[in-house]
Amino acid sequence: MPNAKLKNYLHLHFLVFIAGFTAILGELITIKAIPLVWYRMVMASILMLIYIKVAKVKLKASPKTIIKFSLAGIIIALHWITFFGSIDEANISIALAMFSTGAFFASFIEPLIYKRAIIWYEIVFGIMIVIGVFVITQSEFKYINGIILGISSAFLSSLFAVLNGSYLKQHTATVISFYEFLSGVLFISIFIFFFGEGFSTDFFNLSTSDFGYLFILASICTAYAFIASVYVMRLISPYTVVLTYNLEPLYGILLAILLFPEKEKMSTEFYYGAFVIIATVMLNGIIKNMRAIKRKPTY
Repeated sequence: MPNAKLKNYLHLHFLVFIAGFTAILGELITIKAIPLVWYRMVMASILMLIYIKVAKVKLKASPKTIIKFSLAGIIIALHWITFFGSIDEANISIALAMFSTGAFFASFIEPLIYKRAIIWYEIVFGIMIVIGVFVITQSEFKYINGIILGISSAFLSSLFAVLNGSYLKQHTATVISFYEFLSGVLFISIFIFFFGEGFSTDFFNLSTSDFGYLFILASICTAYAFIASVYVMRLISPYTVVLTYNLEPLYGILLAILLFPEKEKMSTEFYYGAFVIIATVMLNGIIKNMRAIKRKPTY
């Protein structure tokens, strides 16, 4: 039993490492954010469909439900576009540090969606995160476009997570994700067709390395990571999963420094600000976990 538990925890940390590696792939892939996300969602949709066929998952859902999933799909598409856009405009460290502010947005979005009161310490933590962002902005103002895109990505990620949390009460995660991926592809396709450069020959002219990195992004970092995370959540407390996933920016920033030392070299103030943000997010997860344990009935 202890070995099985350890195996699940190691699997969870591997999934968090994969999540952090997503940003590395965003740096390695040479195409811009919008086509990058289009390819990611197309490939992930195909892989997810294969899994659905093999696992014989039923995709039946009402039109009203599909519309809800489609809205979430557009939100996650915009989240990924702004995230990779942040990497393009700044670097991985900026994108991941700003992504950590999602906990701040979640503390205000959750009460609105679930109609609960705002918890006092979440406001305090929110102020601490704002201070961390302010320190980074002051020291790295040259990356202001990347900072804005990163914060936008964090907001969209939090909104998506809260909405998905409400959907999971009535529907399976696989069905939800499949419809979300499809709607994301449709949304980006319409945007590219009417407002972008269209689906020209150049759009589909990928280099071998880009195709390889995109396939890794869609298969391992999207389809596999999603299915595996759902499996892990059945065996490990959701609070532990959420708390561990807060390490994603830390893993990602450390990887970025190792792989791209010149581009990822930041000011001392940046690391002060990033530390404040990530430490606050971790502390928030720890307190939530402790409160949840106290609320559990004892027999």
